[in-house]
Amino acid sequence: MQPYDLPDFYLPHPARLNPHLEGTRAHSRDWSYAMGFLGEPGEAPGGGPVWTEADYDAHDYALLTAYTHPDTSGPLLDLVNDWYVWVFYFDDHFLEVYKKTRDLEGAKRYLARLPDFMPPHGGTMPEPVNAVERGLADLWSRTAPLMSPGWLERFAESTYNLLLESAWELANISDERVPNPVDYVAMRRKVGGAPWSADLVEVALGGEVPDRVAALRPLRVLKDTFSDAVHLRNDIFSYQRETEEEGEVNNGVLVMERFFGTDPQRAADITNDLLTSRMQQFENTAVVELPPLLDEHGLDAAERVNVLRYVQGLQDWQSGGHEWHMRSSRYMNKGGSGNGGSGLLGLVTSPVRLRAFTSPYGTAPSLGGAAPPGGDGFATPALTAPYEARTNPRLDAARAHAQEWASRMGMLDGAGAQWSSAAAQSSGAAGQWNPAGFAAADHGRFAALTHPDAAAPDLELVTDWHLWRRHFDDLFTERFKRPRDLAGARAFVSALTELMPLGTEAGAAGDGPVERGLADLWARTTATMAPDRREELKGAVAGLAESWLWELANLVQQRVPDPVDYVETRRTTSGAELSSLLVRHLLGGEVPLLDTGPMRALAESFADIGAFRNDLLSFPKETGPEGDLNNAVVAVRTFLDCDTRRAAGIVTDLVDARLRQFDRLAAAELPLLAADQDLDAAARDRLSRYVEALRLWLAGDLAWSTGTGRYRGAGTAEAPAHRPLLRLGGPTGLGTSAARLGASRLGTSSTGTSSTGTPWR
Repeated sequence: MQPYDLPDFYLPHPARLNPHLEGTRAHSRDWSYAMGFLGEPGEAPGGGPVWTEADYDAHDYALLTAYTHPDTSGPLLDLVNDWYVWVFYFDDHFLEVYKKTRDLEGAKRYLARLPDFMPPHGGTMPEPVNAVERGLADLWSRTAPLMSPGWLERFAESTYNLLLESAWELANISDERVPNPVDYVAMRRKVGGAPWSADLVEVALGGEVPDRVAALRPLRVLKDTFSDAVHLRNDIFSYQRETEEEGEVNNGVLVMERFFGTDPQRAADITNDLLTSRMQQFENTAVVELPPLLDEHGLDAAERVNVLRYVQGLQDWQSGGHEWHMRSSRYMNKGGSGNGGSGLLGLVTSPVRLRAFTSPYGTAPSLGGAAPPGGDGFATPALTAPYEARTNPRLDAARAHAQEWASRMGMLDGAGAQWSSAAAQSSGAAGQWNPAGFAAADHGRFAALTHPDAAAPDLELVTDWHLWRRHFDDLFTERFKRPRDLAGARAFVSALTELMPLGTEAGAAGDGPVERGLADLWARTTATMAPDRREELKGAVAGLAESWLWELANLVQQRVPDPVDYVETRRTTSGAELSSLLVRHLLGGEVPLLDTGPMRALAESFADIGAFRNDLLSFPKETGPEGDLNNAVVAVRTFLDCDTRRAAGIVTDLVDARLRQFDRLAAAELPLLAADQDLDAAARDRLSRYVEALRLWLAGDLAWSTGTGRYRGAGTAEAPAHRPLLRLGGPTGLGTSAARLGASRLGTSSTGTSSTGTPWR
């Protein structure tokens, strides 16, 4: 029996079937024999084949390809189908040979060879020694001549993620560890093959997305939302086989079941709601964000056609993939239907969509909107601090410097033009920047708590950067968010880039407090910076400002953001990248392994902890006087259709899950990575000091946030209770926290390193 009834899926686009199906079926069988997927003993334990002919016929991969690429020519359909057959064989082969036997070391050796079969144009490859290598070598040699170097690089990266991330899933199975939802969505996107399939859409259509826009937010979001929807749909269909037959723990329904403490049916329904939300984020991005991008980057007619055909190709894939899941013997597929309708009717009538556009949040009372509901019991949770905060002995000097610098930049003028409107006065924004409000916020204490060991000049620099960020945030809210002035905001943000020259020339002079402050900070910070670090800092500042345009666009639409898009963009809107960059800048020297999976996961956990805690503490201020809706509590409340108290509890649970993830990475993953990379003692010390500095930042940020006058108001918590999970004595440094992790509850966290598997199992 099925463990649950399939939910009603959101299906706004009808599936269509390619007329070349039968020809591709015949080709696929011949090719599978030639590569050794069929007709050979295979490498499964006991010498049995990974696939029998009956397995292959029942799965009907040609039907998948014909449904997902309905307009593709016969020869290209054959090529794309061969890629799908190969990836399914790889997935089943990896399951039989490595997952079921828990052979992590053998899996690493096996996976390490596969990228060699995807050389750049003109490169050579080794001799294949098994069916997977033989298939990959054949496919690469047939695909490379058809595509540009830029596409080949993107596709090789997608394939690399698909293959080499398999160790993450295998590690989760070995530890019987179910990931938390935030980790799961991000890592499933890497481990699953949907980003890889999105690249193959370009092959199937015979046209590429231009390289100069492929990595920008609208195209990136289209690919990510497509991928998440494909993976979540597959999880719903494959839950029974994966959890009951394969012992799998990397399944979205199981993740929701464990995190929310609910039954499989409710977990499947939550997963389906998230799937729907991701599909509707795709639609919103295609309609709202993509057209301005095409104009801004001057795409010609042919390039625009390729981009729009690509969007249509992703939609076709989504519909066709669902139809194949309903027909393939690979999955449980009894019952279930589509309730999305078609065209605009489906876009408007989905319950998830209706909740996103009819939230009680988002319109400030001063603008004529109703106040958010206050009767559903919101109170800021009593956040706890797993790391002990320390205060820099230069605190008094930091406070005095903050006062002097803010006055010199023109920020401390409550009667100034930027705060003169009645809305600014009524919202309390003006009060943040008069002498009394500024003293209550205590910006110097923030720097002293987050950088307790910084020398005087460094402490002043950190004080000023974060003071500037908050002033910019408040000004942006009053000048652009409140009147919904998206065009003015774009112009303002664009002009800021002129204040951050990458060379040694002086930047433009600033007129207002935000501009003057940035110009001053840029000159002081980059004076001794290497060019690549200067570029990184500019990217962090520009990314912060541009992410606030995303928040403003949500307000213009009166749309509560999709939860996944919110989490991923909140890492930028919170300024976490700037904060971690300043931590590295003050440490001096290069921090090793920054571009690796575990370090990226550590950075994401760091960002999420600070961002979610801030959302809890600033919820009354943001949803009341400011009329904002870009808040994790609002996003969760709207998505789950629950009350605010429950939503705040879930966000608090996510904070705890991200803290456990951070500590697991530091205790288990980074030491292993350091050993694999053979880091010397000096490099290990720099890595250890960086991780410890991030811990100190998190502890200091919470101590300041729960005591500052900036957030204190109705329902705001007092200073946090210290929870010494990770300070119980004993050794310190990279990896030594493993001795202390027994005090924390780690059973549901993921490794956050890298992952694999395939999108459709």
